[in-house]
Amino acid sequence: MCGILFVEGQIDQDQFSSSFIKMQHRGPDMSRILSNELGTFGFHRLAIMDVTEHGMQPFVDHDTMVVCNGEIYNEKAIKVMFPSYPFQGHSDCEVLIPMYERLGIEMCRYLDAEFAFVLTDLKHRKIIAARDPIGIRPLFYGHQKSSGKIAFASEAKALIDLCDEIQPFPIGSVYEDGKFIRYHDITKTSTRKITDEQHIKSLIKEKLTLGVQKRMMSDVPIGYLLSGGLDSSLVCAIAARSSNQPLTTFAIGMRDDAIDLKYAMQVAKHLKTNHHEIIMSVDEVIHALPEVIRMLETYDITTIRASLGMYLLCKGIRKCSDIKVLLSGEISDELFGYKYTDFAPSAQAFQIESEKRLRELYEYDVLRADRCIAAWSLEARVPFGDLDFVSTVLAIDPQMKLNTRKMGKYWLRAAFEEGDYLPSSILWRDKAAFSDAVGHSMVDALKAKAETLYSDDEFKLGCLRYADCVPLSKEALWYRDLFERFYPNQSHWLSAYWMPNPNWEGCAVNDPSARVLSNYGLSGT
Repeated sequence: MCGILFVEGQIDQDQFSSSFIKMQHRGPDMSRILSNELGTFGFHRLAIMDVTEHGMQPFVDHDTMVVCNGEIYNEKAIKVMFPSYPFQGHSDCEVLIPMYERLGIEMCRYLDAEFAFVLTDLKHRKIIAARDPIGIRPLFYGHQKSSGKIAFASEAKALIDLCDEIQPFPIGSVYEDGKFIRYHDITKTSTRKITDEQHIKSLIKEKLTLGVQKRMMSDVPIGYLLSGGLDSSLVCAIAARSSNQPLTTFAIGMRDDAIDLKYAMQVAKHLKTNHHEIIMSVDEVIHALPEVIRMLETYDITTIRASLGMYLLCKGIRKCSDIKVLLSGEISDELFGYKYTDFAPSAQAFQIESEKRLRELYEYDVLRADRCIAAWSLEARVPFGDLDFVSTVLAIDPQMKLNTRKMGKYWLRAAFEEGDYLPSSILWRDKAAFSDAVGHSMVDALKAKAETLYSDDEFKLGCLRYADCVPLSKEALWYRDLFERFYPNQSHWLSAYWMPNPNWEGCAVNDPSARVLSNYGLSGT
């Protein structure tokens, strides 16, 4: 996890520095500012691969300069293509320069990676920028108030004083000559449709295992977020089999009613991990809320609820360990289904919804994982976001992904049924949303606090202030008001509240929690 800032053209160095420092949490190990004829680069480094000076950015070679926040998992295979290139160290991101010099912007199609980079080509007077197909690594852009020239940054907060209107950089796209070109749409799978049950299970197991193993590469200590739910537990189970030493795992919950702490402990004992529990209180949650919204740069209800626990968990990890990289279980729901997708009226509707959620992930769960973890100078890695794994799951016949067995994510569970990866009580446990699983009392306390902040009339008047994404509740109004305090007139960063599909029977609800759905069942126990 690193922080990058690029400003085209000339800029006052004090002005650049004041914007650049707003992202220092993303890379506290070392910072550097370099300029050339096309603009100024800033790079805050969190040293993960090649922690020596050789891994520091920007990387420069003759007319090419680049900064990248990312991990390139096929780095070794790429380096074979350039046997004569004088690599200075073993940073994975250093491959971007010889790739660009040979392939131009087509280079993006060859990256097995999560990344956001900005590159200048002095020879051809070009500014290039690109972002990975899911948007796991953040990137924003805007045009400078003074000159109209473009600027890029890892977080919008670094552009707020430089640009009038700031936009998320489109996922799976590359910027060249003032245009954004879509180089890869993750939802456009091959024409194949996988239908064989044994093949489905073997593919899921194989591809997810590889996805986890790739993300275990690091020159610094790695930890694992373990909620006790299926997704994070599988990541840990696979990693435990791929590691020659016990994993270090972390879980968080409220003191009295955390659903998942007991399940996380069961998994930790099964895998013999070095497990840590962090307990949070209502007071800590309320106190952290404004800072969480400032770090997140969103006012989405479910994102904020789920972020409070993750933010406080990462705060605890930062204080009690030397861990710098964290693997987590995001992106499984978008592929295999949520509680609400049980209501999908058809297989085609399920597939369309899955693809929609994947295209929007950078606004919600991916954003949450990035900001909550980066806030404490840690790096997030998400194995379920492995590009090969995602493409494979999308190619499974959607008819087979419908919940016809009264057990969501059936094929993911079945793929790991053999081999004692997890206790059966974990592998086949019904899902609970993370914001509920840390303790129902957390969300209940947030709602109760919001009731004390606004009368019914004040809520109605407050909603009139906002023409887009009108608050759904007093809780939502509270979040929106806090967001506007930090980022006035930037509400377009969120396209819509994350909510179940209201067009499906049983899903026209006014709260994003799965608790309000009729099929919540045993999820909350």
